[in-house]
Amino acid sequence: MKLDLATTLALRADASDRSLAWPVESMNAVQAAGGLAWSIPKEWGGMEWSPVERLAGHEHLASGCLTTAFILSQREACVRQLLKAPRSLQERFLPDLLAGAYGTVGLSQLTTSRQHLGPSLLATATDRGYQLDGSIPWVTGADQSQVIIVGATLGDGQQVLVALPPDRAGVTIDAPLSLSSLVGSRTAEVRLNAVEVERELVVAGPTEQVMGQVGGGGLETTNLALGLSVAAIDLLQASACHRPELVPIVETFRGAADSIRQQLHELVMASEADAVMAVRVAGTKLALKTTQTALLFLKGAGFVEPHAAQRLARQALFFLVWSCPRPVASGVLDDLLSGLSDFRVGRE
Repeated sequence: MKLDLATTLALRADASDRSLAWPVESMNAVQAAGGLAWSIPKEWGGMEWSPVERLAGHEHLASGCLTTAFILSQREACVRQLLKAPRSLQERFLPDLLAGAYGTVGLSQLTTSRQHLGPSLLATATDRGYQLDGSIPWVTGADQSQVIIVGATLGDGQQVLVALPPDRAGVTIDAPLSLSSLVGSRTAEVRLNAVEVERELVVAGPTEQVMGQVGGGGLETTNLALGLSVAAIDLLQASACHRPELVPIVETFRGAADSIRQQLHELVMASEADAVMAVRVAGTKLALKTTQTALLFLKGAGFVEPHAAQRLARQALFFLVWSCPRPVASGVLDDLLSGLSDFRVGRE
């Protein structure tokens, strides 16, 4: 990994955040630095970095450009599922992904999105495999992808993952969503109408909870929040030489970031559901606090586009909605509501 990769990505971070254009130059920079090979096994020509090395690499990317890091996180989720899939699917897709093709996932309907409304994507068994009907509410880079790992629910409640080529008949990719940040991720809803998927494209299942028990977006989501926090801390650090009162604040935030990083690196080797949720809450709180503190001290100058402070503050809000199940939301809400009794007015 080139040491200046985050700096290179930061040069285009504002455009990637606000423009619908796919961040081709940033993606090319990551590929040139070997980033597309980090998670690919050596037998396929990849670098096969350790889980801790990958976390460190993606934290570095997020500190430069969260939009690019988010896009790559969805590609990494695709790779992770393919590495657990039958070898025939690995042979079909991994070489192209290593060469620069984009793969993504459509899995939120199995974990967080619209769970209160029931399954949004249904799978019906057929003689050849499955028929898919419904929608996938959140697919990053859908119109840029060559394969989407899709999760669907069968009538008996079991779930199945399939590798869906998006050019299949019956697949409609909507226009990208009008997000408040990360616009360049071209995240869109994908609709499926009687889409046929042969059995050879099944990645996993059918089974109950095909995604497993660990929720909260996993460690990767928290890792990107950490990268964003580091970017905000660096902004504060740059101002600290002129504002001595910032020095203890920066030191406190650095200590918190170091603690979260250590927990992430430990958990990636032995993940526990409760601990994953706890560190996700801590990572989200740190992202909110560091970015808002940066905006507080940079004042009006930081609130004007394209200053990084306003962008980081907006992007931090994304972690309130991305893979944010109820336990994580409750933990963050407790922090937001703490101290509200101080605002009570009037007589007892």
